Amino acid sequence: MINLTKLWTGVEQPADSLRYGHGHGGQAKDHGCGMNPIAARERKPIIVWNITRTCNLRCVHCYSDSAAAQYPGELTWEQMETVVEDLADYGVPSLLLSGGEPMIHPRFNDLVDKATELGLKLTISTNGTLITPEMAAKLKAAKVAYVGISLDGIGKIHDEFRRKEGAFDAAVRGFKNCHEVDQKTGLRLTLTRHNVENISQILDFIEDKEIKRVCFYHLVPSGRGSELQMLRPDEARGAIDTLIARVEQWHKQGVDRELLTVTQPADGAHLLCRMERENHPNLEETRRLLAWNGGGANSSGRGIANIDTQGTVHPDQFWQDVILGNVKQMPFSQIWSEGNPASAEMLQEIRSIGLLTTEERQAKMSGPCADCKWFTICGGGFRTRAAFANDGNLWGSDPGCYLREEERLQMQHS
Repeated sequence: MINLTKLWTGVEQPADSLRYGHGHGGQAKDHGCGMNPIAARERKPIIVWNITRTCNLRCVHCYSDSAAAQYPGELTWEQMETVVEDLADYGVPSLLLSGGEPMIHPRFNDLVDKATELGLKLTISTNGTLITPEMAAKLKAAKVAYVGISLDGIGKIHDEFRRKEGAFDAAVRGFKNCHEVDQKTGLRLTLTRHNVENISQILDFIEDKEIKRVCFYHLVPSGRGSELQMLRPDEARGAIDTLIARVEQWHKQGVDRELLTVTQPADGAHLLCRMERENHPNLEETRRLLAWNGGGANSSGRGIANIDTQGTVHPDQFWQDVILGNVKQMPFSQIWSEGNPASAEMLQEIRSIGLLTTEERQAKMSGPCADCKWFTICGGGFRTRAAFANDGNLWGSDPGCYLREEERLQMQHS
Protein backbone atom coordinates (compact mmCIF):
# COMPACT_ATOMS: atom_id res chain seq x y z
CA MET A 1 0.00 0.00 0.00
CA ILE A 2 1.51 3.29 -1.15
CA ASN A 3 0.30 6.39 0.68
CA LEU A 4 0.75 9.10 -1.95
CA THR A 5 -0.45 11.79 0.44
CA LYS A 6 2.17 10.97 3.05
CA LEU A 7 5.06 10.35 0.67
CA TRP A 8 4.48 13.24 -1.74
CA THR A 9 3.40 15.92 0.73
CA GLY A 10 5.09 14.74 3.94
CA VAL A 11 1.88 15.18 5.96
CA GLU A 12 1.35 12.41 8.52
CA GLN A 13 -1.54 10.03 7.90
CA PRO A 14 -3.30 7.34 9.95
CA ALA A 15 -1.45 3.99 10.06
CA ASP A 16 1.90 5.55 9.12
CA SER A 17 3.46 3.57 11.95
CA LEU A 18 2.29 0.27 10.50
CA ARG A 19 3.39 1.09 6.95
CA TYR A 20 6.64 2.91 7.67
CA GLY A 21 7.65 2.11 11.24
CA HIS A 22 6.87 5.48 12.81
CA GLY A 23 4.28 8.23 12.91
CA HIS A 24 1.07 8.61 14.92
CA GLY A 25 2.80 6.98 17.84
CA GLY A 26 6.40 8.10 17.80
CA GLN A 27 9.47 5.95 17.38
CA ALA A 28 9.27 2.43 16.03
CA LYS A 29 8.29 0.21 18.92
CA ASP A 30 6.22 -2.96 19.20
CA HIS A 31 3.33 -2.42 21.60
CA GLY A 32 2.03 -5.97 21.17
CA CYS A 33 -0.80 -4.88 18.90
CA GLY A 34 1.16 -4.80 15.66
CA MET A 35 1.59 -1.02 15.70
CA ASN A 36 5.03 0.59 15.43
CA PRO A 37 6.89 -2.70 14.73
CA ILE A 38 10.68 -2.72 14.78
CA ALA A 39 10.85 -4.10 11.23
CA ALA A 40 8.26 -4.58 8.51
CA ARG A 41 8.73 -8.35 8.57
CA GLU A 42 7.74 -8.39 12.25
CA ARG A 43 4.32 -6.86 11.65
CA LYS A 44 1.27 -8.79 12.65
CA PRO A 45 -1.13 -9.04 9.73
CA ILE A 46 -4.09 -6.94 8.81
CA ILE A 47 -6.92 -9.45 8.46
CA VAL A 48 -9.31 -9.41 5.51
CA TRP A 49 -12.20 -11.61 6.62
CA ASN A 50 -14.80 -12.56 4.03
CA ILE A 51 -17.67 -13.32 6.37
CA THR A 52 -20.09 -14.37 3.61
CA ARG A 53 -19.97 -15.04 -0.11
CA THR A 54 -23.56 -13.92 -0.61
CA CYS A 55 -23.97 -10.57 -2.35
CA ASN A 56 -26.82 -8.47 -3.71
CA LEU A 57 -24.70 -7.52 -6.76
CA ARG A 58 -22.69 -9.50 -9.31
CA CYS A 59 -19.63 -7.37 -10.03
CA VAL A 60 -17.59 -8.22 -13.10
CA HIS A 61 -14.28 -8.00 -11.17
CA CYS A 62 -15.30 -9.90 -8.01
CA TYR A 63 -12.38 -11.99 -6.72
CA SER A 64 -14.76 -14.23 -4.71
CA ASP A 65 -17.20 -14.83 -7.61
CA SER A 66 -20.12 -13.90 -5.33
CA ALA A 67 -23.81 -13.73 -6.18
CA ALA A 68 -27.25 -13.51 -4.56
CA ALA A 69 -27.17 -17.14 -3.43
CA GLN A 70 -26.67 -19.16 -0.28
CA TYR A 71 -23.34 -20.95 0.02
CA PRO A 72 -22.97 -23.98 2.34
CA GLY A 73 -20.10 -24.34 4.78
CA GLU A 74 -19.85 -20.77 6.07
CA LEU A 75 -18.90 -20.30 9.70
CA THR A 76 -21.52 -20.60 12.42
CA TRP A 77 -22.00 -17.73 14.83
CA GLU A 78 -20.19 -19.68 17.55
CA GLN A 79 -17.22 -20.22 15.23
CA MET A 80 -17.21 -16.53 14.30
CA GLU A 81 -17.15 -15.55 17.97
CA THR A 82 -14.15 -17.82 18.51
CA VAL A 83 -12.33 -16.28 15.55
CA VAL A 84 -12.85 -12.68 16.63
CA GLU A 85 -11.79 -13.47 20.20
CA ASP A 86 -8.62 -15.12 18.90
CA LEU A 87 -7.81 -12.16 16.63
CA ALA A 88 -8.26 -9.74 19.52
CA ASP A 89 -6.05 -11.83 21.83
CA TYR A 90 -3.41 -12.13 19.08
CA GLY A 91 -3.35 -8.35 18.72
CA VAL A 92 -3.88 -7.88 14.99
CA PRO A 93 -3.62 -4.19 14.06
CA SER A 94 -6.81 -4.10 12.00
CA LEU A 95 -9.73 -6.31 10.96
CA LEU A 96 -11.48 -5.70 7.65
CA LEU A 97 -14.90 -7.33 7.17
CA SER A 98 -15.67 -8.08 3.55
CA GLY A 99 -17.72 -10.49 1.45
CA GLY A 100 -19.65 -10.95 -0.77
CA GLU A 101 -21.52 -8.12 0.82
CA PRO A 102 -20.80 -8.32 4.57
CA MET A 103 -23.94 -6.40 5.58
CA ILE A 104 -26.07 -9.21 4.18
CA HIS A 105 -24.81 -11.58 6.87
CA PRO A 106 -27.60 -12.11 9.44
CA ARG A 107 -25.20 -11.58 12.36
CA PHE A 108 -23.29 -8.66 10.84
CA ASN A 109 -24.26 -6.15 13.52
CA ASP A 110 -23.53 -8.66 16.28
CA LEU A 111 -20.07 -9.29 14.83
CA VAL A 112 -19.36 -5.56 14.54
CA ASP A 113 -20.37 -5.01 18.15
CA LYS A 114 -18.30 -7.91 19.43
CA ALA A 115 -15.19 -6.94 17.46
CA THR A 116 -15.24 -3.33 18.62
CA GLU A 117 -16.05 -4.31 22.21
CA LEU A 118 -12.92 -6.46 22.18
CA GLY A 119 -10.88 -3.45 21.05
CA LEU A 120 -10.28 -4.41 17.44
CA LYS A 121 -9.82 -1.61 14.92
CA LEU A 122 -12.62 -2.44 12.50
CA THR A 123 -13.02 -1.56 8.84
CA ILE A 124 -15.96 -2.49 6.62
CA SER A 125 -15.56 -3.10 2.88
CA THR A 126 -18.97 -2.77 1.26
CA ASN A 127 -20.72 -1.91 -1.98
CA GLY A 128 -22.61 0.72 0.02
CA THR A 129 -26.07 -0.12 -1.28
CA LEU A 130 -27.32 -1.39 2.10
CA ILE A 131 -26.17 1.55 4.22
CA THR A 132 -29.48 2.99 5.32
CA PRO A 133 -29.60 5.88 7.82
CA GLU A 134 -30.24 3.27 10.52
CA MET A 135 -27.23 1.15 9.48
CA ALA A 136 -24.98 4.21 9.34
CA ALA A 137 -26.04 5.16 12.87
CA LYS A 138 -25.29 1.63 14.11
CA LEU A 139 -21.81 1.68 12.57
CA LYS A 140 -21.09 5.03 14.17
CA ALA A 141 -22.39 3.88 17.55
CA ALA A 142 -20.21 0.77 17.36
CA LYS A 143 -17.15 3.00 16.75
CA VAL A 144 -16.27 1.44 13.40
CA ALA A 145 -12.99 3.04 12.35
CA TYR A 146 -13.71 3.28 8.66
CA VAL A 147 -16.28 2.25 6.05
CA GLY A 148 -14.85 1.67 2.58
CA ILE A 149 -17.44 1.91 -0.20
CA SER A 150 -16.47 0.51 -3.60
CA LEU A 151 -17.10 2.46 -6.77
CA ASP A 152 -15.83 1.66 -10.25
CA GLY A 153 -16.88 4.74 -12.14
CA ILE A 154 -19.59 7.37 -12.20
CA GLY A 155 -23.23 6.58 -12.95
CA LYS A 156 -23.77 4.10 -15.77
CA ILE A 157 -20.13 2.92 -15.77
CA HIS A 158 -20.43 1.82 -12.15
CA ASP A 159 -23.80 0.15 -12.78
CA GLU A 160 -22.31 -1.82 -15.66
CA PHE A 161 -19.47 -3.04 -13.44
CA ARG A 162 -21.92 -3.99 -10.71
CA ARG A 163 -24.41 -5.50 -13.18
CA LYS A 164 -27.29 -3.71 -11.50
CA GLU A 165 -29.06 -0.52 -12.54
CA GLY A 166 -29.21 1.98 -9.71
CA ALA A 167 -26.17 0.57 -7.88
CA PHE A 168 -24.32 3.89 -8.22
CA ASP A 169 -27.17 5.96 -6.80
CA ALA A 170 -27.57 3.52 -3.91
CA ALA A 171 -23.84 3.70 -3.12
CA VAL A 172 -23.98 7.51 -3.18
CA ARG A 173 -26.83 7.37 -0.68
CA GLY A 174 -24.63 5.13 1.46
CA PHE A 175 -21.91 7.81 1.49
CA LYS A 176 -24.50 10.46 2.34
CA ASN A 177 -25.98 8.44 5.20
CA CYS A 178 -22.54 7.86 6.71
CA HIS A 179 -21.59 11.52 6.40
CA GLU A 180 -24.78 12.61 8.15
CA VAL A 181 -23.76 10.71 11.30
CA ASP A 182 -20.05 11.64 10.93
CA GLN A 183 -19.01 8.06 10.20
CA LYS A 184 -15.60 8.07 8.50
CA THR A 185 -15.86 6.72 4.97
CA GLY A 186 -13.64 6.20 1.98
CA LEU A 187 -13.88 5.22 -1.64
CA ARG A 188 -12.32 2.04 -3.06
CA LEU A 189 -11.80 1.59 -6.76
CA THR A 190 -10.10 -1.10 -8.86
CA LEU A 191 -8.25 0.34 -11.84
CA THR A 192 -8.96 -1.53 -15.09
CA ARG A 193 -8.88 -0.83 -18.81
CA HIS A 194 -12.61 -0.10 -18.55
CA ASN A 195 -12.48 2.81 -16.12
CA VAL A 196 -8.97 4.30 -16.26
CA GLU A 197 -10.08 7.09 -18.59
CA ASN A 198 -12.53 8.31 -15.95
CA ILE A 199 -10.05 8.92 -13.11
CA SER A 200 -10.37 12.70 -13.24
CA GLN A 201 -14.16 12.42 -13.10
CA ILE A 202 -13.89 10.08 -10.11
CA LEU A 203 -11.53 12.49 -8.33
CA ASP A 204 -13.99 15.31 -8.98
CA PHE A 205 -16.70 13.16 -7.39
CA ILE A 206 -14.48 12.59 -4.35
CA GLU A 207 -14.04 16.35 -3.98
CA ASP A 208 -17.73 17.06 -4.48
CA LYS A 209 -18.80 14.51 -1.86
CA GLU A 210 -16.00 15.53 0.52
CA ILE A 211 -14.74 11.96 0.83
CA LYS A 212 -11.66 11.97 3.05
CA ARG A 213 -9.94 8.73 2.04
CA VAL A 214 -9.59 6.92 -1.28
CA CYS A 215 -7.83 3.69 -2.26
CA PHE A 216 -7.05 2.86 -5.88
CA TYR A 217 -6.39 -0.87 -6.35
CA HIS A 218 -4.41 -2.25 -9.26
CA LEU A 219 -6.27 -5.20 -10.76
CA VAL A 220 -5.34 -8.67 -9.52
CA PRO A 221 -6.73 -11.18 -12.05
CA SER A 222 -8.59 -13.54 -9.71
CA GLY A 223 -12.18 -14.76 -9.56
CA ARG A 224 -14.32 -12.95 -12.11
CA GLY A 225 -11.61 -10.29 -12.20
CA SER A 226 -9.52 -12.63 -14.33
CA GLU A 227 -11.83 -11.76 -17.22
CA LEU A 228 -10.76 -8.08 -17.09
CA GLN A 229 -7.67 -6.52 -18.55
CA MET A 230 -4.89 -4.98 -16.50
CA LEU A 231 -3.75 -1.52 -17.43
CA ARG A 232 -1.14 -1.08 -20.13
CA PRO A 233 2.11 0.44 -18.79
CA ASP A 234 1.30 3.85 -20.27
CA GLU A 235 -2.19 3.75 -18.74
CA ALA A 236 -0.82 2.82 -15.32
CA ARG A 237 1.77 5.60 -15.43
CA GLY A 238 -0.81 8.12 -16.55
CA ALA A 239 -3.20 7.07 -13.79
CA ILE A 240 -0.60 7.40 -11.02
CA ASP A 241 0.60 10.74 -12.36
CA THR A 242 -3.00 11.99 -12.35
CA LEU A 243 -3.36 10.90 -8.73
CA ILE A 244 -0.10 12.59 -7.73
CA ALA A 245 -1.21 15.82 -9.38
CA ARG A 246 -4.49 15.80 -7.46
CA VAL A 247 -2.73 15.02 -4.17
CA GLU A 248 -0.48 18.03 -4.74
CA GLN A 249 -3.48 20.20 -5.58
CA TRP A 250 -5.34 19.17 -2.43
CA HIS A 251 -2.25 19.83 -0.33
CA LYS A 252 -1.87 23.35 -1.74
CA GLN A 253 -5.55 23.98 -1.03
CA GLY A 254 -5.12 22.83 2.58
CA VAL A 255 -7.46 19.85 2.05
CA ASP A 256 -6.89 16.93 4.44
CA ARG A 257 -7.55 13.92 2.20
CA GLU A 258 -5.66 10.61 2.16
CA LEU A 259 -5.00 8.90 -1.19
CA LEU A 260 -3.47 5.43 -1.40
CA THR A 261 -2.68 2.91 -4.11
CA VAL A 262 -2.88 -0.80 -3.36
CA THR A 263 -1.52 -4.08 -4.79
CA GLN A 264 1.31 -2.48 -6.79
CA PRO A 265 4.54 -1.68 -4.91
CA ALA A 266 6.06 -0.44 -8.19
CA ASP A 267 4.07 2.74 -7.56
CA GLY A 268 6.70 3.55 -4.93
CA ALA A 269 9.53 3.18 -7.45
CA HIS A 270 7.65 5.35 -9.94
CA LEU A 271 7.16 7.97 -7.23
CA LEU A 272 10.90 8.01 -6.48
CA CYS A 273 11.79 8.26 -10.18
CA ARG A 274 9.61 11.36 -10.43
CA MET A 275 11.01 12.81 -7.23
CA GLU A 276 14.54 12.38 -8.53
CA ARG A 277 13.73 14.07 -11.84
CA GLU A 278 11.96 16.94 -10.10
CA ASN A 279 14.43 17.27 -7.20
CA HIS A 280 11.54 16.83 -4.77
CA PRO A 281 12.29 17.91 -1.19
CA ASN A 282 10.82 14.70 0.26
CA LEU A 283 12.97 12.40 -1.89
CA GLU A 284 15.32 10.97 0.72
CA GLU A 285 12.64 10.60 3.40
CA THR A 286 10.33 8.84 0.94
CA ARG A 287 13.18 6.53 -0.10
CA ARG A 288 13.84 5.68 3.54
CA LEU A 289 10.19 4.96 4.33
CA LEU A 290 9.63 2.79 1.27
CA ALA A 291 12.82 0.84 1.95
CA TRP A 292 11.62 0.16 5.51
CA ASN A 293 8.29 -1.07 4.18
CA GLY A 294 9.88 -3.42 1.64
CA GLY A 295 6.89 -3.57 -0.71
CA GLY A 296 5.87 -7.05 -1.84
CA ALA A 297 8.59 -8.72 0.23
CA ASN A 298 6.63 -8.07 3.45
CA SER A 299 3.05 -8.08 2.19
CA SER A 300 1.05 -11.24 1.39
CA GLY A 301 1.59 -13.93 4.00
CA ARG A 302 3.18 -11.50 6.43
CA GLY A 303 1.60 -8.04 6.59
CA ILE A 304 -1.78 -9.21 5.35
CA ALA A 305 -3.86 -12.37 5.70
CA ASN A 306 -7.24 -13.60 4.56
CA ILE A 307 -9.89 -15.74 6.21
CA ASP A 308 -12.43 -16.79 3.61
CA THR A 309 -16.10 -17.61 4.07
CA GLN A 310 -15.32 -21.26 4.79
CA GLY A 311 -12.76 -20.38 7.47
CA THR A 312 -9.79 -21.17 5.24
CA VAL A 313 -6.71 -19.00 5.76
CA HIS A 314 -4.83 -17.61 2.73
CA PRO A 315 -1.83 -15.25 2.30
CA ASP A 316 -4.25 -12.56 1.05
CA GLN A 317 -7.79 -12.30 -0.29
CA PHE A 318 -6.72 -12.90 -3.90
CA TRP A 319 -4.38 -15.88 -3.39
CA GLN A 320 -7.13 -18.42 -2.83
CA ASP A 321 -5.30 -21.46 -4.20
CA VAL A 322 -2.73 -21.29 -1.38
CA ILE A 323 -4.27 -22.80 1.76
CA LEU A 324 -2.52 -22.31 5.09
CA GLY A 325 -5.10 -23.86 7.41
CA ASN A 326 -8.68 -23.48 8.59
CA VAL A 327 -9.97 -21.68 11.67
CA LYS A 328 -12.58 -24.39 12.20
CA GLN A 329 -9.74 -26.75 13.15
CA MET A 330 -7.03 -24.41 14.46
CA PRO A 331 -7.00 -20.83 15.77
CA PHE A 332 -5.79 -18.24 13.27
CA SER A 333 -3.04 -17.17 15.66
CA GLN A 334 -1.63 -20.68 15.71
CA ILE A 335 -1.87 -21.10 11.94
CA TRP A 336 -0.04 -17.82 11.42
CA SER A 337 2.58 -18.22 14.14
CA GLU A 338 3.35 -21.94 14.00
CA GLY A 339 1.89 -23.11 10.72
CA ASN A 340 -0.29 -26.05 9.90
CA PRO A 341 1.88 -29.17 9.32
CA ALA A 342 0.43 -29.43 5.81
CA SER A 343 1.09 -25.80 4.93
CA ALA A 344 4.02 -24.67 7.08
CA GLU A 345 6.52 -25.19 4.26
CA MET A 346 4.50 -23.02 1.85
CA LEU A 347 4.05 -20.30 4.45
CA GLN A 348 7.76 -20.23 5.19
CA GLU A 349 8.59 -20.10 1.48
CA ILE A 350 6.29 -17.10 1.03
CA ARG A 351 7.82 -15.39 4.04
CA SER A 352 11.35 -16.16 2.94
CA ILE A 353 10.93 -13.43 0.33
CA GLY A 354 11.17 -10.98 3.22
CA LEU A 355 13.65 -12.91 5.39
CA LEU A 356 16.46 -13.28 2.87
CA THR A 357 18.79 -10.39 2.22
CA THR A 358 17.97 -8.20 -0.76
CA GLU A 359 20.84 -9.76 -2.70
CA GLU A 360 19.69 -13.31 -1.91
CA ARG A 361 16.10 -12.55 -2.85
CA GLN A 362 16.98 -10.85 -6.11
CA ALA A 363 19.34 -13.68 -7.10
CA LYS A 364 16.36 -16.04 -7.02
CA MET A 365 14.16 -13.79 -9.18
CA SER A 366 13.48 -14.26 -12.88
CA GLY A 367 12.37 -11.71 -15.47
CA PRO A 368 12.68 -7.92 -15.10
CA CYS A 369 12.82 -8.09 -11.29
CA ALA A 370 16.15 -9.94 -11.48
CA ASP A 371 18.13 -6.83 -12.41
CA CYS A 372 15.83 -4.03 -11.26
CA LYS A 373 17.54 -1.34 -9.19
CA TRP A 374 14.32 -0.69 -7.25
CA PHE A 375 14.05 -4.20 -5.83
CA THR A 376 14.75 -3.06 -2.26
CA ILE A 377 11.88 -0.58 -2.53
CA CYS A 378 9.39 -2.72 -4.44
CA GLY A 379 10.16 -6.23 -3.19
CA GLY A 380 9.32 -7.70 -6.57
CA GLY A 381 5.87 -6.19 -6.95
CA PHE A 382 2.65 -7.83 -5.79
CA ARG A 383 3.67 -11.45 -5.24
CA THR A 384 0.17 -12.86 -5.73
CA ARG A 385 -0.15 -11.42 -9.22
CA ALA A 386 3.39 -12.59 -10.00
CA ALA A 387 2.57 -16.13 -8.90
CA PHE A 388 -0.57 -16.16 -11.08
CA ALA A 389 1.48 -15.12 -14.08
CA ASN A 390 4.29 -17.62 -13.44
CA ASP A 391 2.38 -20.86 -12.81
CA GLY A 392 2.68 -20.52 -9.05
CA ASN A 393 6.41 -19.72 -9.04
CA LEU A 394 7.04 -17.32 -6.15
CA TRP A 395 10.15 -15.91 -7.78
CA GLY A 396 8.74 -14.67 -11.08
CA SER A 397 8.24 -11.01 -11.97
CA ASP A 398 5.01 -9.06 -11.52
CA PRO A 399 3.39 -8.53 -14.96
CA GLY A 400 1.68 -5.42 -13.62
CA CYS A 401 4.98 -3.52 -13.30
CA TYR A 402 5.02 -0.51 -15.62
CA LEU A 403 8.53 0.85 -15.03
CA ARG A 404 10.50 1.63 -18.18
CA GLU A 405 13.74 -0.24 -18.75
CA GLU A 406 15.84 2.87 -18.28
CA GLU A 407 14.12 3.44 -14.93
CA ARG A 408 14.60 -0.17 -13.80
CA LEU A 409 18.31 -0.10 -14.59
CA GLN A 410 19.15 3.37 -13.32
CA MET A 411 21.38 3.54 -10.27
CA GLN A 412 19.80 4.50 -6.97
CA HIS A 413 21.44 7.04 -4.73
CA SER A 414 22.74 5.64 -1.48
